[in-house]
Amino acid sequence: MSDHDIDPTSPRMAPKPEVTKIAGRELKPSTLMMGHGYDPVLSEGSLKPPIFLTSTFAFPSAADGKRHFEGITGKRPGGADGLVYSRFNAPNQEILEDRLSVWDGAEDALSFSSGMTAICVLMLAYASQNDVIVHSGPLYAASEGFVAKVLAKFGVTYVDFPAGATREEIDAVLEKAQAQADEQGGKVCMVYLESPGNPTNALVDIEAVRASVDAAQLDCPIAIDNTFLGPLWQRPLDQGADIVVYSLTKYVGGHSDLVAGSIAGAKKWMDPVRMLRNTMGGICDPNTAWMLMRSLETVELRMSRAGDNAAKVCDYLANHPKVEGLGYLGMIKDARQQDIYDRHCKGAGSTFSLLLKGGEAECFRFLDALKIAKLAVSLGGTETLASHPASMTHLSVAEDRRAELGISDNLVRISIGIEDADDLIADFEQALEAV
Repeated sequence: MSDHDIDPTSPRMAPKPEVTKIAGRELKPSTLMMGHGYDPVLSEGSLKPPIFLTSTFAFPSAADGKRHFEGITGKRPGGADGLVYSRFNAPNQEILEDRLSVWDGAEDALSFSSGMTAICVLMLAYASQNDVIVHSGPLYAASEGFVAKVLAKFGVTYVDFPAGATREEIDAVLEKAQAQADEQGGKVCMVYLESPGNPTNALVDIEAVRASVDAAQLDCPIAIDNTFLGPLWQRPLDQGADIVVYSLTKYVGGHSDLVAGSIAGAKKWMDPVRMLRNTMGGICDPNTAWMLMRSLETVELRMSRAGDNAAKVCDYLANHPKVEGLGYLGMIKDARQQDIYDRHCKGAGSTFSLLLKGGEAECFRFLDALKIAKLAVSLGGTETLASHPASMTHLSVAEDRRAELGISDNLVRISIGIEDADDLIADFEQALEAV
């Protein structure tokens, strides 16, 4: 929303212009997180936004109510001019969405009750019967399952390609997808990426995908799940993606105490998703939105500390005799992957795959022996977490598909937290003794 579109009675944003620049200097996201999108004057001087626990909002006039619903229902483009009803919008969610947009340089953002809600509503907004989705692999198991099993019920099919595919390989996949769409009487409705891929850390060449989509003259968005590196270590919109997707549960929330998701991009890509969210619900609740605003104030500090810790831990693990390999972006051995990393990434992150010598039994002994690191799924929290994807998060993926994607029985996924790095190394050392 522009300033002149905002209801002056709304506490979500000051009627005065936002301060995003001082003496010609663009303020950094870490600075803007302390107050962007909120004016204390409009909320009794409260330094931090209150939690607005209300289901509905009073209109200044009947004409305002009509204008807002014209936006909500799509009779007028641009959405509601003010606050209407908490299934559509609310102060905490709108402030959160403003701040999420800042990190990725996006025009607009939408918040959801979970990362998978964001992904499902996004895909449903763009997929119609007989359409084709093109996606990279590996994907998070629930994302891949939604495409292959749920959307398939409605005649939507897919074509996938491996992370790291070259421009020529992506061109061939898009040509195949277009032929499939023509045969089905549909269209290629979306290119959906996950980079780094979960849990292997395989990178997708976003710039190559952008070039291929443009060359094929496809009128569809390129969406990317940026959970593993965002919002600090990768900005996919800069490389040509149209929509960036997050499980806010992970690094943005960062304390393993909430579940939420988001998408961000240009308004033309957000508006169809917003309309479907208005109908289906799934918007982030006000308490969770408030907690996410709190977390955004420290996301750079937390991710930087975790990233430094991961580098130290991986330096130790790389030379351990019981370690077969590491899927860590700070130690890439493949030239193609290194090239993508150099062009796309600003840091190696703190989530990686650890390949042990052996199989499931060795991984289980390692996991059961950990003292500091917690045996749990998820990632991006303040604490270090470890899990076994083949038997946990990706158990629903067929065994041959897991093998194709590199999700082997000897792979452990580790998310490094903000503990003392030497303490973590000591924990991994003693756990490896049990292998």
